[in-house]
Amino acid sequence: MIDPVVEEAIETEPHEPSDQEADRERALRLIEALLFASERPMGDAELQARLPETLVLEELLDALRGHYRFRGINLVRAAGGWTFRTAPDLAGLLAHETVQARKLTRAQIETLAIIAYHQPVTRAEVEEIRGVTLAKGTLDLLMEAGWVMPKGRRETPGRPATWVTTDGFLLHFGLDSLRDLPNIDELKAAGLLDARPASTMGEDAPGDLSVEEGGYAGEEDHPL
Repeated sequence: MIDPVVEEAIETEPHEPSDQEADRERALRLIEALLFASERPMGDAELQARLPETLVLEELLDALRGHYRFRGINLVRAAGGWTFRTAPDLAGLLAHETVQARKLTRAQIETLAIIAYHQPVTRAEVEEIRGVTLAKGTLDLLMEAGWVMPKGRRETPGRPATWVTTDGFLLHFGLDSLRDLPNIDELKAAGLLDARPASTMGEDAPGDLSVEEGGYAGEEDHPL
């Protein structure tokens, strides 16, 4: 008869992991390291190329998401790939440590919103939707921020450049794809659509988002 103390010691003794378990653990650590080291989100194909064919990427990502679910950082999809982001409930505690490099004006916010929802769109089309001429440098600032970029030209007289949003835009605003942009009802519910008459709106107004046709004439814009 085996002594109970000896039996308990045998049962609690760690077992040697199988080759399959060792491969899975190594793959989890590899994905974790790749995402920590990467400056941008990594796509499924990019990650799968680093793994043995016998392992299923989706199962490994689910395991990592579960592991980090209640930690200070979470594994999330953004800009069509996977990345680690600060847990949402901790964002407010870290806000005081974040340096805000720039503050967008209403004109810049509206221009960014129009490009996001109407892309590809030309400068003239942005001006038509807003009802005012874009000030010099508005698009340049958004491009410098890494949120918009020119992509192709419209096959119309003058062949004007068309503008689209970038992966940097998706990443900054926590979107996986443009399909995740809020619809009109969601924008209204969040108070991001301003229904006030255009004559009452100016650059000094609160930073709510207005993409309604007609726009306003702010300090940096000129009425069409």
